[in-house]
Amino acid sequence: MSSGSGVEPLFTYGTLQLPQVQLDTFGRVVDGDDDVLPGYRREWTPIDDDRVANLSGMDAHPIVRFTGDPRDRVFGRVLFLTAEELDAADEYEVSLYHRVSVSLSSGRHAWVYVGR
Repeated sequence: MSSGSGVEPLFTYGTLQLPQVQLDTFGRVVDGDDDVLPGYRREWTPIDDDRVANLSGMDAHPIVRFTGDPRDRVFGRVLFLTAEELDAADEYEVSLYHRVSVSLSSGRHAWVYVGR
């Protein structure tokens, strides 16, 4: 699923920002840049995957949904991952999410996990 460009920007707005989740998923804490995802709204969804819930310490995780309204914005961080780390993020995210390419307020293009 990765683009093969070497560096994979991933916009994160929830548990992938947590150091313990990054260490488990990527084997390192990942630096990133603050950014904003316009036209989406953040909600919460219950997580029934025990491993993911135990790792994050939360049984509900944030999830974003497209609204198309430019007044809706999600604040988060862009993580710069390798293709292998992006694949690991795909494994971490439960089936409620899927990865899409988006344009951020900074003008950067990045992957983001959104609600199905």
